[in-house]
Amino acid sequence: MATPPDSATGPDPDPQKESHGWKWLLSAPALLVLLVAASGPLMIVAVYSFLSPGNVGGVEWDFSTEGWFRVFFSRDIFDPENVSWNWANLNVFWRTISLSLQTTLICAVLGFPTAWFIATRPPERRALWLFLITIPFWTNLLIRTFAIQELLRGNGLINTILMATGIIDEPLQLLFSNFAILLGMAYVFLPLMVLPLYAAMDKLDFRLVEAGYDLYASRVRVLWHVILPLVKPGFVAGSILVFIPSIGAYVTPRVLGGGRTMMLGNLIALQFGQGRNWPLGAALAMLLLIIVMAALVFYLRAVNGEEGKRRG
Repeated sequence: MATPPDSATGPDPDPQKESHGWKWLLSAPALLVLLVAASGPLMIVAVYSFLSPGNVGGVEWDFSTEGWFRVFFSRDIFDPENVSWNWANLNVFWRTISLSLQTTLICAVLGFPTAWFIATRPPERRALWLFLITIPFWTNLLIRTFAIQELLRGNGLINTILMATGIIDEPLQLLFSNFAILLGMAYVFLPLMVLPLYAAMDKLDFRLVEAGYDLYASRVRVLWHVILPLVKPGFVAGSILVFIPSIGAYVTPRVLGGGRTMMLGNLIALQFGQGRNWPLGAALAMLLLIIVMAALVFYLRAVNGEEGKRRG
């Protein structure tokens, strides 16, 4: 006859539950790497933004908010009390935000029909089209940027075609302009918009589109009221994936802008290099981080809002 369990000792402990509390140690190496390699440098940059600049670069360990002050304002050399807006930095901010938004919009306009084309192909052919979309990622970003430069230079392909067809008489100045930067960033970041849109369209129930046509809706109404709301998460994810690297782009504006048309990433590099004003560069870097965090908060709210609507 089996002996009943002793009620005083209670039920046998579950070994899985006991070991569950120690499983977080498995992620300790990854957390340590993130803390040292990511959070550590960010903290150093944050501290540098509140220090004084050194004479030939570096910082002096004196607390100062001058770096943050010079992000938006400037002082007269002969009269430090005379303060005015730092229009040079503000123009760079405006150019960065404007070109990043335009790049996101262009990628959305071009990425939607591309993703729709791939999603409507036979299933056995979609992998090939996705493979073609990802091919540019196999090439270094600098090489791709130089390829765009070869198209836009004075005797490049675009000017050669325009002059051969008689549209223009002399080469256009396409390089070292906002147009060149916009074209380069749209080319570089377009796959980042196509892939999330395709992922959203791949889950789309096309019977809803057919139902819209059966209810005598026009193509525009079906697109606006059926397709776009269903693929909205893909638009939001793609926009974040394009906007965030665009706003911090350095290589493309440096090569296609020629150093005259700077964006925020180039301005930060300038302060840590030739400008030798590390606190100002650190303050600009932290400002860039704040903008990126604001974009991520917008993305999370949009995603949570969509999930709330679906559950409701």
